[in-house]
Amino acid sequence: MLSKSLSMSNKAQIALILATALVFITTITFAGPIEDCKEYSRLGIPGEQGKLLCRKGFLLAYSVEHKTPLWVIEHLTAEKAQGNLPRYNRFQPDPDLKEGERAELDDYKDSGYEREQMASAANMKWDQQAMVECFYLSNMVPRKGKRTNQEFEERIRNLAINRGALYIVAGPIYEDGVLKTIGINKVPVPTHLYKIIYDPYNVEAIAFIMPNEKVNMADMAKYIVTIRDVEIKTGFNFLSNIDEQVQEVVKNRKVQGIW
Repeated sequence: MLSKSLSMSNKAQIALILATALVFITTITFAGPIEDCKEYSRLGIPGEQGKLLCRKGFLLAYSVEHKTPLWVIEHLTAEKAQGNLPRYNRFQPDPDLKEGERAELDDYKDSGYEREQMASAANMKWDQQAMVECFYLSNMVPRKGKRTNQEFEERIRNLAINRGALYIVAGPIYEDGVLKTIGINKVPVPTHLYKIIYDPYNVEAIAFIMPNEKVNMADMAKYIVTIRDVEIKTGFNFLSNIDEQVQEVVKNRKVQGIW
């Protein structure tokens, strides 16, 4: 279990406390519907690439080229993590995207790949609209094998309950080379998936880069990386709205075990 605080000087610890407080009063001004997603953009937008789509339960940057998200940000509070709505389980193309710039159900049909949600349906049981929107294909990538280990996702929800809230960022990684695609819309299959979990109260983070295949909970520790590692692989800048000195510590610290 990771300790509850970072090992730093008193001066740096004070800086962390101030930065943590500032996180909750700092906002980004957007025009139009993105204004509704300040909750998810509070720690910064990872990059300028992609089309921003604001959803009730998350914010994502959508790649028209790949027809998958580049990143998806959730703010999973203790209250949200204890939602009890039933799973909606109705996959559908994103109604806010035009045909030709979105994935369709037929792309996944008989492809041998699962529809892997970047924002998990089990995290959306707090609101019906959030549940419905997480089944849009814009929130998904082709996944080899069965879906992500449910025990891992349950661990994240328990963390949110115990710690008060977590920011979760997830998305695909496409290594260099010719990518396998599925369907008539040629949706590329990621080589890896990443997930970043940030605790704004204890000012600490854990990150993973996992192969695009079934991953067992017992093996999760070997996929732990730093946030900086994920940035190098993706070209994104995570947690860009928090203090730069805090970023330097949080992004370069590799956790030694699962929280």
